[in-house]
Amino acid sequence: MTAIITAAELTGESAGRRPPVLLDIRYRLGGPPGRPEYEAGHLPGAVYVDLDTELAAAPGEGGRHPLPDLAVFGAAMRRAGVGADTPVVTYDAGPGWAAARAWWLLRWAGHRDVRVLDGGLDAWTGPLSTEIPEPAEGDFRPEPGGLPVLDADGAAALAGDGLLLDARAAERYRGDVEPIDRIGGHIPGAVSAPTSENMAENGTFRPVTELAARFEALGATGRNVGVYCGSGVSAAQQVLALELAGIGAALYTGSWSEWSSDPDRPVAKGPDPR
Repeated sequence: MTAIITAAELTGESAGRRPPVLLDIRYRLGGPPGRPEYEAGHLPGAVYVDLDTELAAAPGEGGRHPLPDLAVFGAAMRRAGVGADTPVVTYDAGPGWAAARAWWLLRWAGHRDVRVLDGGLDAWTGPLSTEIPEPAEGDFRPEPGGLPVLDADGAAALAGDGLLLDARAAERYRGDVEPIDRIGGHIPGAVSAPTSENMAENGTFRPVTELAARFEALGATGRNVGVYCGSGVSAAQQVLALELAGIGAALYTGSWSEWSSDPDRPVAKGPDPR
């Protein structure tokens, strides 16, 4: 099963015998919660899920978006109607970062049937709804271990003997700017791989052949691969893109926000040396 679904495919499945649960994960980095935008119009039947409070724990030593408390995450999924065997489709209104975060968490927590709406809300041509659904309680219980994760030591090791991809914008990788975290730069040995290069001009993922060529050029073939970003959100989109290309990858969940918070950890600056 592919990790994405087109708007046309979603329309068909929503009218079928097993319509998927729809999760609206609208989110803006540093912006207000997406709930007001959701209430102004969402895919019919979609349930809003808050990234900061339901898909992450409170900021702290583990970074700006640590893995959520399993009880909180599980309750949010069940409230949305997610069952152990229920198809799930996530979407957002941006480049797929937030939707991919929900996709990654569900897959990591053991759910096998979850996809991201390719192109997000902009790809949807059907009607929007302002009705707030009240789905029947789901029975999904998180069981972590479905996808690999990295801690800081694992990320450092992978940068040396595998391939560690930095999914942030190139200027943040280089350390030219750092609008959020304590210091700019990147994990020594990491390779710059901005998530923007996973997307076509229309906001959908690039074709699988193009993604595969991109990651091959970055050195992913035949190596252990890991991904990090600022706080573990946009990197989930990179993990999804790698999966589309047939490449498994681990996510460094603490990402740069955790790494850079410790002044004893080394920091590299400048362009990708490759």
